[in-house]
Parts: sequence; structure tokens; C-alpha cells
Amino acid sequence: METIKPKSAMNNRSKKFAKTFQKVISLKSATKIASNNGICMLNSNLKVKEDQEPFSDHHINTNGNHTNKNTNTNKNKNKVRNKAVMEALIARLFAGVTTIKAAYAELQMAQHPYNNDSIQAADQAVVVELRSISELKRRFLKKELDLSPQVTIMLAEIQEQQSIMKTYEITIKKIQGEVDARDSQISSLRKKLYECNSFNKSLEKKLNSNASMSLFVNLELSSLNQTHFVYFLHHTLRSIRSFVKLMIEEMESANWDVEAAVKFIHPKAVFSKPSHRCFAFESFICITMFEGFVSSNEPLHNTHQNHYFEKFNNLKSLNTKQYLENNPNSSFAKFLKSKYLQLVHAKMECSLFGNLNQRKLVNSGEFPHSSFFIAFAEMAKRVWTLHYLALSFQETVTIFQVKKNTRFSEVYMESITEESVSISTTSCSRDSTDSNSGELRVVFTVVPGFKIGKTVIQSQVYLSLLDSSANSSRN
Repeated sequence: METIKPKSAMNNRSKKFAKTFQKVISLKSATKIASNNGICMLNSNLKVKEDQEPFSDHHINTNGNHTNKNTNTNKNKNKVRNKAVMEALIARLFAGVTTIKAAYAELQMAQHPYNNDSIQAADQAVVVELRSISELKRRFLKKELDLSPQVTIMLAEIQEQQSIMKTYEITIKKIQGEVDARDSQISSLRKKLYECNSFNKSLEKKLNSNASMSLFVNLELSSLNQTHFVYFLHHTLRSIRSFVKLMIEEMESANWDVEAAVKFIHPKAVFSKPSHRCFAFESFICITMFEGFVSSNEPLHNTHQNHYFEKFNNLKSLNTKQYLENNPNSSFAKFLKSKYLQLVHAKMECSLFGNLNQRKLVNSGEFPHSSFFIAFAEMAKRVWTLHYLALSFQETVTIFQVKKNTRFSEVYMESITEESVSISTTSCSRDSTDSNSGELRVVFTVVPGFKIGKTVIQSQVYLSLLDSSANSSRN
């Protein structure tokens, strides 16, 4: 028998370590699978086999070269086997670490929100896996390890993949929880935004109804300026638009062809949106109500300013109905009667209300109590009061309208819709080098403009974007 002598102490140590594994590892043992918290875990079937030393040098017989050959073959097999066993052992340890990692992730997840059952389950999984690894270490040190490399590696891979999937599931739950929290936060913010918008609208409504009038509290003639006129003009226009809305509703209730009525007022007008048709009615009412707004025979001398300013102060805050009942022959009552008969045609009144009762009452000097007439009377009162305010200025106040197809000018005009100006700006920026780029033209005047001395209060107009090429061909 030949004895192989190691060349160094390191080789002796490696050989001793290999022999230790040769004595304790048997490929015939079965490997059992335990399941904990949904993860496949390995428990090796470990046995002590003192009577078998498959990798020991004591089993070498003395048959010369043949014996040496068998010895070398057995040693090579043992090395391969030892390597496989070590790989299986390491794979088992890595699988255990991954299982602990997954359990720890679940333990963290169960903290927020607090879930006692999940915390206990995750804690139990960590304890079980640590015990399994500790048992593996104990049997390894006591040379009681007996496992099948192929089966152990396969089961370790399964356990590791299951642990990774468990970690992914926990991560997905965490992300989903964050998404749900964000959705809840977004929903809460939307609710707050809706409440803020509602509150702002209510404030805006209060400001629109009270701010312009609060400006005139304790106002003196010496403090009167163009800003007061602009504020009261907007106050008047709100009343006009409320009446326009009511009139359109009455038309629709009476099954009127609103489109035909619009074409009667402005035959060739083209609207970018159906909702813009209301501007045609507003235009018609403003033209009628502001006709003769400042007559040439009205005295505009300084001596009469106090007279008209006093009338303005008396009328601006009075109840319209009570004022008409107490002053049926006043100049305002005559103005109201004239404008109603001019604006509300007999056929129109009969179509809307089925009779001419309101017209008869107005003609006889009385005043109806319908919501339609009350809205009209409030609108007329504000126009007449604005008329008194205009006569209170020392400067001459004049009114003007813009002709159809006039080129838009920001000095004298204001678009009644924001869309027209924005479309024009976009078109000009896009086609700035094109000689045939579009330009804004007036379709009709909605609200007339005013001049107080040299100060211009812009007219509100409805605009349309026209091609300059088409315009030049017409010219």
C-alpha cells in the first residue's frame, strides 16, 4: 500500500476536512420538506453512520497497481461528491437567509398599520428558520450531516424562489397601500378644492352684488371719477344679463325657434359656440335700453351736476316696485313704459304669456307683478340711474358703437369672449410670416362704449377670426 504524503500543512488540513465530510455524508438518505408561512423549507434527514466511512483510506486493499487505480478513482469520486455536498449546504444556507429576509419584510409591513396576527406569523417564521439553520450547524459540526446534494439544491432553489416571491408580494402590498393613501389624499384635496371653489364663488357673488354699490356709500360729487362710472356700468350689465337669461328661458318654454330669433337680430352672424347666441339678445337689449342715453337737449352745465347727482343717490338704492307705485308719473316711470313697449313686442308678449295683460297694465300707467316684468324694471332702473350718474360728471359723456366688420382695436374694444383673443394670438404666433394670416373683425356690438371727456370705456364686441386674403378679395 502506497501512502500519499501531503506537500504542506494546508494540504493536510484540506484533506482532513474532506475526510470529515466523507465520513458523515451519505447519498442514500432522503431529504424531507417542511412548510412554514407558505415557504418550502428543508430539514435534512441526518443520521450518524459510524460503521460507514465511504471516503476513508482504511478500505484500500493491497493488490498492487490495480488497488492504486481503484483508490485514485474513489478519491476522485469523493472529491466530486464533497464539492456537491458543500454546494448543497451553501444553497441551503442562502435559501434560509432569503426566507428570513422575507419574514423580516413581512414583520416590517405589519407594523404600519399594526397587525398583531401578521407580526406573530412573521416572528414565528424567523424563529423556525433560525432553529433550522442552527440544527444544520450542530449536525455539521458533529458529523451527523447526511443529505442528497441534488435534492437539497433543488429544494433550496424552490425555497429561495418562494421567499423572493413572498418579498415581491409584500412590496406590492406596500406600494398598493401607498397608492391607496395617495388616492385618499387626492380625494380629500379634491373635496377641499371643491369647497374652496364654492366658497370663492359665493364670495365673488357677494362682491359682485355689493362691492360696486359699497363704493358709492357716502360718495360726494367732488370725489366722483371715471372709476365710479365703470363700477356702476358693470352693476347695470349684470342686471341686463340676468334679464337676457330669463327671456331666453321664457322663449324656450314657449317653444320658440331661438336660432331664427338670433338670425332676425343679426342675420349674418356666425357663432363659434351655440352658447354664444345669448350675446345677440344682449346686443339687442343694450341697443334698445341705451338708445338716447345722453340726449343733446339734456343740460350738462355745472349748475345741474348737483341736481343729477342727488337723483342718482336717491334712486340707486330704492326698491323699484315701491318707487314706481309712489311715483307713477316720474321721468323713470315714463322711461320704463317707453322701453318696455319698444323692447317687448305685442306678438312676443302674446307668444310668451298667452295674453297681453302686462302690456295693457303698462299702457294704463300700472305695473305688473310678474317675475318677467320685475326683472325688466330692475334692469331699466339701473340704466336710468347710470344715466343720472353720467349727467353728474363735469366732462361730457358720450356713447358709441362699433360698426360691423371693423378691425379689432384694444383701445376702443373689448372681446366679450376670451376665446377670440386667444385664438387670434395663437394664429398670429403660428403664421407670423404669412401675409394671409387671420385677423379679428367685429361681428356686432354687444355693449356700447362710453367716453368721459378724453377717457374711453371700451365697447364689448363679439369677434370673428377672418382671413385677410378673403378680406382683400372683397375689397
